[in-house]
Amino acid sequence: MLLGTQSINSQGHLEIGGCDTVDLAHRFGTPLYVMDEAAVRSRCAEYRQAFQACQPEALPTFAGKAFLCMAMARIVAEEGLGLDVASGGELLTALQAKFPPERILLHGNNKSVAEMEMAVAAGVGRVVVDSEPELDTLDVVAARQGRRQAIFLRITPGIKPQTHTYIQTGQIDSKFGLAITTGQAMRAVRHALAKPNLSLVGLHCHIGSSIYSIKPFEMAVQVMVELMAQVRQETGHTFADLDLGGGIGVRYQAEDEPPAIAEYAQRVNQVLCEETRRHGLPVPRLLVEPGRDISGEAGTTLYTVGVIKEIPGVRTYVSVDGGMSDNPRPALYQARYEAIVANRARDKREMDVTVAGKHCECDTLITDLAVPCTLAVGDILAVQTTGAYNFAMASNYNRFARPAVVLVGGGQAEVIVERQSLEDVIAHDRIPERLRPEG
Repeated sequence: MLLGTQSINSQGHLEIGGCDTVDLAHRFGTPLYVMDEAAVRSRCAEYRQAFQACQPEALPTFAGKAFLCMAMARIVAEEGLGLDVASGGELLTALQAKFPPERILLHGNNKSVAEMEMAVAAGVGRVVVDSEPELDTLDVVAARQGRRQAIFLRITPGIKPQTHTYIQTGQIDSKFGLAITTGQAMRAVRHALAKPNLSLVGLHCHIGSSIYSIKPFEMAVQVMVELMAQVRQETGHTFADLDLGGGIGVRYQAEDEPPAIAEYAQRVNQVLCEETRRHGLPVPRLLVEPGRDISGEAGTTLYTVGVIKEIPGVRTYVSVDGGMSDNPRPALYQARYEAIVANRARDKREMDVTVAGKHCECDTLITDLAVPCTLAVGDILAVQTTGAYNFAMASNYNRFARPAVVLVGGGQAEVIVERQSLEDVIAHDRIPERLRPEG
């Protein structure tokens, strides 16, 4: 499958954003994350147009945890989306990139006081409060700064979508949010309304990730509006905003069929309008938090093929110069990917191989990948749909240096995150005096 601006040029090489990926690999080295700027912008625009066609004030908000650097924050800002950050590091990235703070949401199930102080001082639009103790702390932080901070309460709606267990987050048994059925949600609403330095403007939920059906989101709307109605009945408080979080899946493999964004927007908005009308509530501003669905398909990782090891009658292992340090998702979630031999993109795929990383552990990136039988050492393998939770979750396992990220578009390629050097990897190591060799 070809995604975004991907194409095959006259040399039979894979191109992205008008750039030959073989040239990119030679120029910038491998492993290399390649981000397709046009694909990112197109997806941002699709979300903005689809949701604002249903509700002009709707605010699609990019989930920065999927892929965030200063250049990405600038693109998202220019495209008119909000930005969801989940740590002090992500917030600092956004602020350094001059992202409009009023369009920033701060998440996190265990925010530090320093993170809250940074957010309030910066004037972030919303802090998404995850627990009752956080209400007390944030109220004190806001009071110290002489501000009244707008907040959402994160609710666990009790919905368990069909996805990997590790990325189900909307069920009652979750570290995230406040459950409705236990009474925690309503208690937290009352608690928040009593805080003089906090303004409870909305509710938030997130049911999970890599979801390929719209139905769970419709169910979430029904549950959340029911809670809104209960809150108004018991306290008289009306919410201005409803944030449904993110979770729409992407095409990791050709058979994956994520819903169309226009259909997603129309259906959740329709249910929202029906449910609020039924309960006699005003329709709140709708927010959603796509992350993977903005950056996922826009990303490709380039590797150089190394050792090719055939085990007769068993399988052929093709080792590449990266692995679980730049893409831990196969090890964590049994994630499946497709790939193209970038310098032989037109060649017939005649044999199946297992693509292995060079780390300890099994470190298998792809099993049963069809490749040309002419595959050789030095070929460039392009693994698709790696724009979400690959760079973001990269590590220095085995003391590997993290790869560079390049942004491509209009035939131009620019580094937006520099490659680490081995010196960078050891830069923060310290040897105690008692362990230093004499002389």
